[in-house]
Amino acid sequence: MTGETKRTEFQSAGGETLAAALDIPHKPRAYALFAHCFSCTKDIKAAREIARALRAEGFAVMRFDFTGLGASEGEFANTNFSSNVDDLVAAADFLRETYEAPSILIGHSLGGAAAIVAATRIPEVKGVATIGAPAEADHVAMQISEHRDEIEEKGMATVTLAGRPFTIKKQFLDDLEKQDVLACAARLKKPLLIMHAPFDQTVGVDNATKIFIAAKHPKSFVSLDSADHLLSDPADARYAASVLAAWAGRYIGAAPHALETTSAPQFTGGALARTMKGEPLAVELSIDGHPMVIDASAADGGHDLGPNPTRTVEGALAACGVMTIQMYARRKKWDVKSVEIRIRRGPAGDSHAPKVLEKEVRLEGDLDETQRARLLEIADKCPVHRMLTDGVTVNSRIA
Repeated sequence: MTGETKRTEFQSAGGETLAAALDIPHKPRAYALFAHCFSCTKDIKAAREIARALRAEGFAVMRFDFTGLGASEGEFANTNFSSNVDDLVAAADFLRETYEAPSILIGHSLGGAAAIVAATRIPEVKGVATIGAPAEADHVAMQISEHRDEIEEKGMATVTLAGRPFTIKKQFLDDLEKQDVLACAARLKKPLLIMHAPFDQTVGVDNATKIFIAAKHPKSFVSLDSADHLLSDPADARYAASVLAAWAGRYIGAAPHALETTSAPQFTGGALARTMKGEPLAVELSIDGHPMVIDASAADGGHDLGPNPTRTVEGALAACGVMTIQMYARRKKWDVKSVEIRIRRGPAGDSHAPKVLEKEVRLEGDLDETQRARLLEIADKCPVHRMLTDGVTVNSRIA
């Protein structure tokens, strides 16, 4: 994964300082601007995963906290949908002045609706992508419907969203009612990518249908299958990013170019790991010239950009066992159609240094019990299994 994550800030239209993160590759193909979901922040897992996956494809992505959220200044109670659109335009102005104007706008949930509206005010935008976006801005009012009477009567109310209290004022609801997202989609005159999960329980997929019908061509719809609204599974976020990168490549006017998965040197004859610029714990790894990223989980202070080191060892054990069984079965001409090995950690005081690994081997094919037993033995004779069980001496020195 090339590039780095830069923390930066810019001024909103109202004068507040807004916090941002710019995931930027060494040689950006284009710049994109990401608008997070309602009451979320720039560091929500989906935003982080999508930005970093796009960075690996050569796109610089800036994500920021809307006014009054995350690390940005301002009072959330004084914001509304219109101010979110203004924040997006201010972010585009910052990119234009400091780096390059955004070619792509990406919006998640209500941020997707804001991206559709804001696109008409950012002339350099060549395409807009939405993820789980509502067709009407006041869809968000459904989340606070039980407090609507109190807001109408008292002018404000404290509402709990995602476990956190927020003050919602009447002006917020009034502003939502004035918005016409579908009309903006119809006037967009820019390529539009609509991504939505069919079983989204927060914003139903019928919203995607309405936006798609309202928009003019070129427009595309991509199903996110079993993903939830927040794309809480990193695999779903990375899938969305891969689709987005392929789609954006058609419109940014830059020819695709070869991109390295990581900037680690093509080290052969062993493994080389080194720190990744801009990341607290992630390392760039080259194994016989094959690059990858190793990281720690968020709970351990990392960004979960890749597997942690001990999980990688478990992965090597599983993969080595599968390969060894395949080679043995091929020599014996046994009917092994597929092999699956699962490695789990046994109970241990230190989760990062397990003393017991449980290996489960699953075989498909026309095999009798004697053959299956033999293949289990063969799995335990793979080189990684022998390294772990026989013990390895490591001689360390400062180079």
